[in-house]
Amino acid sequence: MEFSEKLQQLRKQKGFTQEELAEILYVSRAAVSKWESGDSQT
Repeated sequence: MEFSEKLQQLRKQKGFTQEELAEILYVSRAAVSKWESGDSQT
């Protein structure tokens, strides 16, 4: 399982929206969206 899939699965299990997770991590919602889509560069 890739990071993007695991992140989305865990976020949904905890009942967080992308916006809520972004606030917890002090990042933008767009960053969370990119991570979940696998669109971010490492």
